[in-house]
Amino acid sequence: MEYPSKLIENAVSEIAKLPGIGKKTALRLALNLLKEDKQYTQSLTLALDDLRNKIQYCKECQNISDTDVCNICASHRRDKSIVCVVEDTRDVIAIENTSQYTGLYHVLGGVISPIDGIGPSELTVELLIDRVKAENSEIKEVIFALSPTMEGDTTAFYLTKRLKEYNLKVTTIARGIPIGGELEYTDEITLGRSILSRTTYSQE
Repeated sequence: MEYPSKLIENAVSEIAKLPGIGKKTALRLALNLLKEDKQYTQSLTLALDDLRNKIQYCKECQNISDTDVCNICASHRRDKSIVCVVEDTRDVIAIENTSQYTGLYHVLGGVISPIDGIGPSELTVELLIDRVKAENSEIKEVIFALSPTMEGDTTAFYLTKRLKEYNLKVTTIARGIPIGGELEYTDEITLGRSILSRTTYSQE
């Protein structure tokens, strides 16, 4: 693809690195930015810079946050006896949008996938165990809200073994979600019902 300007080419190249965006879409976005007021592009640049440099991860649940402890963990309205284990922040957002869950979360940062070189040590598993066994812990139930894939099931199986020694109820969301599907793409009604009708997790 030929570009009228090296600056346009550089912008398109960087925008196209975003997932789901090809060179043609990147070009349209770059040209659209040129039509906007300079104030808009400056605000966008500042927002992206703040996103990269000021974002934090909650020291309790590892969710993306603006502060040391996220709004969910800090809320007195949340049920601190239940922790929902998810793969990443997108899953937290998906579950929150159902308005059916009032407990806390734990973000693993991925799932166990040997083929991709991701083992338990690359995830926040130990932080979850530390939360469970802490002297002031109120946790009585751990919910696995992982995508129903081989990697998700492997992760749930491993976590169950690690949590076995603690006096906890271990459950998983109901399989109203298609096998092999991604949690973040599940509609809110189905996901909400899956949370409400969760079942005891079995390793069989």
